[in-house]
Amino acid sequence: MKKWTDLLDYWRPKLVRLATNGDAGDSAHDLNHLNRVWVTATALLSTHPDADQLVVMAACYLHDLVNLPKDHVDRKNASRLSAQQAKAQLSELGFPQEKLTGVVHAIEAHSYSAQICPETIEARIVQDADRLDALGAVGLARMFHIGGQLGRFLAHETDPLATARPLNDTCYTLDHIENKLLRLPMIMNTAKGRELAQLRVQLLVNFRDQFVAEWRGNA
Repeated sequence: MKKWTDLLDYWRPKLVRLATNGDAGDSAHDLNHLNRVWVTATALLSTHPDADQLVVMAACYLHDLVNLPKDHVDRKNASRLSAQQAKAQLSELGFPQEKLTGVVHAIEAHSYSAQICPETIEARIVQDADRLDALGAVGLARMFHIGGQLGRFLAHETDPLATARPLNDTCYTLDHIENKLLRLPMIMNTAKGRELAQLRVQLLVNFRDQFVAEWRGNA
């Protein structure tokens, strides 16, 4: 394990350049994101001693090797492309062959848009850890960062809570909270993941309510 920890530490800056295609401006999917996903995964691993830590660690650091924009036509295939690149890179490093299948599956299944069911405890942990990074204070910052990158409005001018219109997070960033993020706790795979998600979701709800009050000039 120590050998691979050291190797992945050495590779992390290179992996981030690959994941962002050299664009250091994508702070939603940078080295800090990879580090946070791994740190969160270690918290989940503490309640699942049966999981393979090396598989989880490799998948955490390699899951965004191919990072396509949210509005890219091939977005749903990004995790599969990342898995292919990860397999090639790890094989070149001499990563244990018997663990590659687990890493590949965990990377493929981490993506929300890919809609791949995680079949192993390692994949479930990686998926939960990545989704937890979309929640809480950091998740909010990432959400608005991505919304800005894609040229989306902060919120609907007169109906920010979508009480009389369909939710549309491709146009209004605030809609993403209701349209996707508040659903994440219900689909977490691990008990610890659900616990952490519920805590972070409350921050989103509090923020949304305060945002809307200020947006309407009521606070």
